[in-house]
Amino acid sequence: MVRPYRSSDRVERQLIKAILEAEYPAGSPLPSERELANRLGVGRPIVREVIQRLERDGWLEVRKGQPAIVKDFWQHGTLNTLVNIVRNSEKITGKVITHLLELRISLTPAYVRDAVANQRPKVVALLSTLELLEDHADAFAAFDWHLQKSLASLSPNPIYVLILNSFEQVYLKMARLYFAEPARREASRRYYHDLLEAALAQEATSVEQLVRAMMAQSLEEWQNAMAGERR
Repeated sequence: MVRPYRSSDRVERQLIKAILEAEYPAGSPLPSERELANRLGVGRPIVREVIQRLERDGWLEVRKGQPAIVKDFWQHGTLNTLVNIVRNSEKITGKVITHLLELRISLTPAYVRDAVANQRPKVVALLSTLELLEDHADAFAAFDWHLQKSLASLSPNPIYVLILNSFEQVYLKMARLYFAEPARREASRRYYHDLLEAALAQEATSVEQLVRAMMAQSLEEWQNAMAGERR
């Protein structure tokens, strides 16, 4: 069931967008609750609720009897902060994608290794649909997300799934950008086939090495593409 869109959601997005666009830079005070309520056309209880949410996610420091202070969200934020950065940005910057790819190198090899070691037949079944994968960015993004989420759920460690759940919108948006390049889709297709072969051979250690190498290659290719755009 989809949650109804509420005034507090609208206000939260407006304030986050204002922070991201440096209308309220780090270290500066927000306007008072009364002023924000008048400016945004809502009651003060809604503004207060939103400020509490933003404090929870590392955007603001709330001080009793004084205006809230904008924090450096890169230093004080949470996974929810990252999701909101992407959701409220017109485009994901190359720098953010680079950071996410670096994070993926730390996480993905471990949960794929564990999935193969503990649930090999299910891993093989996941990869057996490769021939049906259509050659366009949306199809690859959806396939890769489903694969990663499923592999994480096959690992004995449930925390991997919790982390990925926080990144679904971010991951799909990033993946569509990444898979827009045909050469990246072809390299990923080869990787999926290699992963299938390693899983069939029951080589969990080889799987981990393969995944780590592919994640590093993806990061390097993305960084090269970013460098090319700057030249």
